[in-house]
Amino acid sequence: MHAPLESPRLTKKQPGPALERVARAVDALRRGEPVSIRGDARFSLLAVETATDAALAGLGRKGRLLLLTHARARTLKIRLYTPAIVALPVGNMRAEELRAIADPTADLDFPLKGPFTPLRQKLPSAYASAVTLVKLAGLLPAVIVGKGATKGAVTLTAADIDSYDSGIVRTLRIVTRARVPLEGAENTELVAFRAADGSPEHYAIVIGAPTTNRPVLARLHSECFTGDLLASLKCDCGSQLRGAIAAIAKAGGGVLLYLAQEGRGIGLINKLRAYRLQDQGFDTMEANERLGFEADERRYAIAAKMLKLLGFHAVRLMTNNPHKVAALKTEGIKVTARVPHAFPHTAHNRAYLRTKAEKGGHLL
Repeated sequence: MHAPLESPRLTKKQPGPALERVARAVDALRRGEPVSIRGDARFSLLAVETATDAALAGLGRKGRLLLLTHARARTLKIRLYTPAIVALPVGNMRAEELRAIADPTADLDFPLKGPFTPLRQKLPSAYASAVTLVKLAGLLPAVIVGKGATKGAVTLTAADIDSYDSGIVRTLRIVTRARVPLEGAENTELVAFRAADGSPEHYAIVIGAPTTNRPVLARLHSECFTGDLLASLKCDCGSQLRGAIAAIAKAGGGVLLYLAQEGRGIGLINKLRAYRLQDQGFDTMEANERLGFEADERRYAIAAKMLKLLGFHAVRLMTNNPHKVAALKTEGIKVTARVPHAFPHTAHNRAYLRTKAEKGGHLL
């Protein structure tokens, strides 16, 4: 979400200013600059992934804390005394040392970590918001915080961050649409959607001329650069994308939503880190968790809003993932049927598909 794009003009009553503050904060963190947060505590933070020793010095030397998610803390055998995140006093650790703690792809290079003594007292809820912010930036979910505000830093509130998901849904709009004939589905229209923060666009591939007065055949597809574009054999995403387009065309029409949620919502760079961990023997969900993420970070309120903007309120959903069915129903979309959508495995993705079935509940 770091590439600022043109946004509609917004009044103070609209959710835009909060989204814009989040967008500016994300840009700053990706550049290695500090951000200040106001909430139930006032503090400054740096993303561990992009922090430099010079930037760390700007946070001050006393009271620095490293914030990690429970998922990463469990990997490091850190006791979980506080909800959602743990806070570790780190003194004057250098940026490289902090990254060695946060990045599991460095675990074999720096195996001797800890022991760590996390804080046991109640932590400000804004600390969890800070970790959410670096996730929105597509960075490793690890934050170094210091007391007080940093002069000249982007400043926002914990509420700005916590309301981000609902804000992008409320401000999502159709930007443009055009006919794009596809191989095997020549009568196709591509519809582009953008939220007010200028984050990456989502797209709808509308095949044929589906009517809005009956359930539309639909597929929710999260983008996968390696599978969709490069035909990677590590996953079944490319087969699912092309297979869905062919199936929708054969059925006479429908819609495929192409969602900007790479790597189950962790982003392409973190997905590549997860691939490195998979090469070490961890399955796809274990790899995400060792990085500090949930096994699946995707959100589907955006998909529901896209369907509604297109005029669809009921779907026959092509999926093997019951969570997608439940998520759409929660967002007010009626799911009249689940249409199975599976493809033969290969030697390269057999373990991946088995993990999706056994741990993710996919109906394969």
